[in-house]
Amino acid sequence: MLSHLCSYVLPATLALASVSSLAQALEYKAGSLTITDPWVRAPQGSAQAGGGLAITNTGSAPDHLLGGTASGASRVEVHVTSHEGGTTQMRPVEGGVEIKPGEAIRLAPGGRHLMFIGLKPSLGEGEQVEGTLQFKNTGTVPVKFEVQAATARAPANHTNKH
Repeated sequence: MLSHLCSYVLPATLALASVSSLAQALEYKAGSLTITDPWVRAPQGSAQAGGGLAITNTGSAPDHLLGGTASGASRVEVHVTSHEGGTTQMRPVEGGVEIKPGEAIRLAPGGRHLMFIGLKPSLGEGEQVEGTLQFKNTGTVPVKFEVQAATARAPANHTNKH
């Protein structure tokens, strides 16, 4: 009877453990900001790669994400992708991205995103890269960026919360 019970309980327990590990996200709190899922694409023969994250502002004042740093990159900038006249362009966002009080934003390639410039090509999928995010009011926040596939549009553990 015990072995019969174990054949049902053990697989269910393993399934729950797998789901919970997939749902875990890198999360950082700084003042009224919550930062989740900072990530970068694995470089693909280029010295730059896009990345993203989610930021929620539970405070009563706005803040701006200005950029950041990452080990293995010369700098991290906030960029926006635009499509004009059949051409796609990426350019830095002057003054950063505003996070209004009560707002949740998500940055990802294809729109507003992080651009890792001067990136070393040896970053592999699944690695974590030490870095910081720079905010106008909150200041510098240490984070780890998870390296995702070169074609990623969102982190592997993305939960569609924002």
